[in-house]
Amino acid sequence: MALLPNRDSNKTADRKAKTAAAQDEALLREVDDAVRTDQYRHIWTNYGLYIIGAVVIALGIFAAVLIFGGQSDAEREGNSEVLIQALDRLEAGNLDAADETLVTLAEEGEGGAQAQAQMLRGGIALEQGRNEEAVALFEQVAANGDIPDSLRDLAELRAVVAAYDTLEPSEVISRLTPLAQEGEPYFGSAGEIVAMAHLDAGDTGKAGELFAKIAKDDEVPDTIRGRARQMASALGIDAIGDVDEFIEEARAAASAGARGGPPQPQQPQ
Repeated sequence: MALLPNRDSNKTADRKAKTAAAQDEALLREVDDAVRTDQYRHIWTNYGLYIIGAVVIALGIFAAVLIFGGQSDAEREGNSEVLIQALDRLEAGNLDAADETLVTLAEEGEGGAQAQAQMLRGGIALEQGRNEEAVALFEQVAANGDIPDSLRDLAELRAVVAAYDTLEPSEVISRLTPLAQEGEPYFGSAGEIVAMAHLDAGDTGKAGELFAKIAKDDEVPDTIRGRARQMASALGIDAIGDVDEFIEEARAAASAGARGGPPQPQQPQ
């Protein structure tokens, strides 16, 4: 007698096939996501580091996908060409030509592309000693509600630093205190400026406390931490924290100085 097909066996085989197909599909999705992630990381590395290297005032910390996300392909391509051409000229040391390249985009552009052009022009103006023009450009970016908060915060920080000598300490403190909070991306740079404003206002207590917080924050760049530690100590506040860690940092700094000379002051981020 012929054996009848085993229905349970067939159902089990079907389930296994469906499970395998679902696993294959999930794997393909993971591979696709990984490829896209690598592409984004490639864009960040090429454009982010290129901007940072070309503009010594630390303007380029934003990926192209963040700056141009809401634009059409044609607009994005055209704006990218303008910015890259300007960066090429900056890297070559031709500030006037770079500034001229950016004028139209900075005055007539929109969103992140316009903001980036304004930031670059502000940096050029600052390098050339045209502080009032630089402040005006940075403040335009800081007031732009259509761009990421991180770029607006950077613009506000740059504006206050550029105008510091013309501002009352109370205004500096008021404008930068929101950025001078632990955990904020510009805590070190903004906190250092706010602490100096407290000193100028005669409040050595608040200045020393803020310098000490900066000195003990591992997320703050070492150069800023070192300056903050020195200022806190000068104001009578212990900002060393972990003694062993401090000794290691001091040895590393001394070794670096012996190899390449004394470290250069770092611009605010």
